Amino acid sequence: MAKARILNIVATECPPKNDAKFNKWYDEVHIPMLFKYKAMKKVTRYKVTGDSKDKPQYVAIYEYDSKEDLAALPASPEFKAAMEEMQGTWKGQMFDIKWALSCEPIKTWEKK
Repeated sequence: MAKARILNIVATECPPKNDAKFNKWYDEVHIPMLFKYKAMKKVTRYKVTGDSKDKPQYVAIYEYDSKEDLAALPASPEFKAAMEEMQGTWKGQMFDIKWALSCEPIKTWEKK
């Protein structure tokens, strides 16, 4: 069984008028820029389903092998470039990062 990874989970929302632009940008620009950071192992995006009142529209889960890899992300040139690009693209029409959190595994159960 593979070792469980450190997770960084980011919840976002954007105004309906920016939804298509936001998703295209996130998938085609933002994630590819962040994914240049070699310690980032996997990214999965989700659209929240069902009654989403008081819930974010989207959740992205970023996976790392260690807490140190995640801790080093903000100082990396890849992250800095992605943040600079994000601020330039969304200046004046920003989407909202509702919340973000990091998790480390305690134990994993898996069916065979």
